Amino acid sequence: MGQKINPLGFRLGTTQSHHSFWFAKPKDFSMGLQEDEKIRNCIKNYVKKKKRISSGFEGIAYMGIQKRIDLIQVIIYIGFPNLLIEGRTRGIEELQINVQKEFQRRLNIAITRIEKPYGQPNILAEYIALQLKNRVSFRKAMKKAIELTEQTGIKGIQVQIAGRIDGKEIARVEWIREGRVPLQTIRAKINHCSHTIRTIYGVLGIKIWIFVNQE
Repeated sequence: MGQKINPLGFRLGTTQSHHSFWFAKPKDFSMGLQEDEKIRNCIKNYVKKKKRISSGFEGIAYMGIQKRIDLIQVIIYIGFPNLLIEGRTRGIEELQINVQKEFQRRLNIAITRIEKPYGQPNILAEYIALQLKNRVSFRKAMKKAIELTEQTGIKGIQVQIAGRIDGKEIARVEWIREGRVPLQTIRAKINHCSHTIRTIYGVLGIKIWIFVNQE
């Protein structure tokens, strides 16, 4: 069960809530989903384009989207001060104008800072991806990521990397687990993400499960 279903979708309504809040007629639902994806991709592409070479990674944990009849409200949850937060209002205004071009409705973007960034799987996956791109050993990168996460006071973490690891001919799956990660318990609050990284050897997939607490 734990391997055959997305841990977030499995727990919706119990320990997880939707990242998008809006209502649509059945025939317009797919268009709404595509619009959400487009908004998220536009913001990620803008941040990638604007970030300085010295800054490590985007640091976006997740994005919340709320839609009204004439307004789309986007809340970006970030872990580290990057270009968006350094030029506080100017950076957000630029981003808003940039993303607005693609959509008919008015767009409003807000930024919220997360206290413990390494407790977020997306930020952790970006950290591992950056290490792998810099030719760091995958085991070393995974162990360092787990050490950083354990400092945030979580109960368990599992990190999995799949693909042509270290450029070997045969693709394989490697994983490390620390603490408890009860994937079959709906009451367990699990944060999950899957991240793709392009290397010179090919595409690698990173999956992270973080067991936060139990209700």
